[in-house]
Amino acid sequence: MHAGPPPDAGPRTTAIHAGEGPDADTKASAPNLVMSTSFVVDEPVAFSALEKGDDAPWVYTRWSNPTVRQLEVKLAAMEGAEDCRVYASGMAAIAALLFSRLSAGDRLVVGEVTYPGTAELVRNTLPRWGVDVVTVDTTDLDAVEAALAPGADLVWIETPANPILSVTDIAAVAALAHAAGAELAIDSTFATPVGTRPLTLGADWVVHSLTKYIGGHGDALGGAILSTRERLTICDVEATVHHGGVLSPFNAWLIMRGAATLPLRMAAHEAGAFAVAAALEAHPGVTRVTYPGLPSHPHHDLAASQMANFSGMLTFRVPDGTALAERMMRDLRVFHYAVSLGHHRSLVYWLPTEPLVATTFRLAGERAEAYRRWAGEGVFRVSVGLEDPADLIEDLTSVL
Repeated sequence: MHAGPPPDAGPRTTAIHAGEGPDADTKASAPNLVMSTSFVVDEPVAFSALEKGDDAPWVYTRWSNPTVRQLEVKLAAMEGAEDCRVYASGMAAIAALLFSRLSAGDRLVVGEVTYPGTAELVRNTLPRWGVDVVTVDTTDLDAVEAALAPGADLVWIETPANPILSVTDIAAVAALAHAAGAELAIDSTFATPVGTRPLTLGADWVVHSLTKYIGGHGDALGGAILSTRERLTICDVEATVHHGGVLSPFNAWLIMRGAATLPLRMAAHEAGAFAVAAALEAHPGVTRVTYPGLPSHPHHDLAASQMANFSGMLTFRVPDGTALAERMMRDLRVFHYAVSLGHHRSLVYWLPTEPLVATTFRLAGERAEAYRRWAGEGVFRVSVGLEDPADLIEDLTSVL
């Protein structure tokens, strides 16, 4: 493997070349796929991962793997991080960080609206293990400061948040977290490294679901944690070796292939999202469109200040979402009515408000009402793909 791109290479060059190089033996230009679970060693190597040194050879793929490592190097370069660890899914990465970083008696301050898997993990599992979990509206800096007043160990936010696309001021929350003696973790899946570099704004950890934009094709699960080399060592033995939720080399190879085109794809996702959002906002059957790139978004100015790309995610509301969802399942021809996001094909899905408020986010009183002001009875979450925007607009308006 050659040295890779120079440190000051542009994002497109970095996405293609970081972590890759011609094979030393075959001179193959494209990365090899190393599927072996075991490796022949020609020197004594400890049987326990607890005794494995940093310079140990490849031994067992759950510990480390050449193809998986190539992906980690690429992602670290794209994110501007010192290093990276990858896992079998986005949720595996989220769990790896939370379970490795937090212990009984620690305090987690977390955004009250996050990806439902995260929301349910921190509300249902972490308290059972003795972690004090406090939820807060992270777009309200006074509320964040008040939540941090008793002290905290970790702050966890998403921006833009899934599913309502609210935007949090990363630099401001980082300053508040650090003043309280806490570290800040950002789930930046919606933004991607093309849109936002949280580490440059003061975050300590970044998490991505690689299943989404970075993989980009809807055919490989994966997740990543990025930070300093020193911080990431807490994940190596406990999360990687003992929890065992490691990434398959085949999925790493697929995701690496997708990551190479991320800058180009994100430009197209954003352009398509602008077109679809503008068309929906002008449609008489749509009551609200939420897209960070639109001036109508409540946090548009903040989004413009910390996002170089507004991504391809938007939501919209209509008077009767259930009826529209039924028409979509029956009549859409270009969009797929399906969960997930960030794929080359466009996806749409109805997310009713009340189940999320009652069971996932567990919001009550004013906080529940605040969510309803954003989401009404529910939102259609739209992941704008790479199709011709005119075809996407025609497809959606045909069922409105």
